[in-house]
Amino acid sequence: MARISCTRRLQFCAGHRVMGHENKCANLHGHNYVVFLTAEAESGLDDVGRVIDFSVLKQWFGLWIDANWDHGFIVFDKDAEALHALSQMEKQKVFEMDSNPTAENMAAFLLKQLAPGLLQESGITLTKVVLWETENCYATVKLDAKEIAAPLPLQPKA
Repeated sequence: MARISCTRRLQFCAGHRVMGHENKCANLHGHNYVVFLTAEAESGLDDVGRVIDFSVLKQWFGLWIDANWDHGFIVFDKDAEALHALSQMEKQKVFEMDSNPTAENMAAFLLKQLAPGLLQESGITLTKVVLWETENCYATVKLDAKEIAAPLPLQPKA
């Protein structure tokens, strides 16, 4: 049986720094990110012939990204120097990750930590995230066949 998926593109702007980076990415800086979210339905297409309406993916993930990442700084929770610098700014939005905020780790966060909670009990599984950090650089994280076949562990809504 063929597997059918759909993909929604979202954009956001955010700053970060890659702690321990050997070059200029060790500095606080920002990107115009583009993320592609690919979803599959556990029970095939709905009555309309869709995996999920694209606007639903935009609503669920877009609202979370707007509230947590867009026009803020994404920082490794062990990066005391960056956290201190950002704390000196009044009303600066800061999202602390439990890993260094590389494109790879950010994509993995969306797929493995955020998606299970947002999609809980929807019958939809996010199977792949592609995160473009620049026009030339992107990271891809996807579930393997076993992870797609098995129900994802339930996570609290973020």
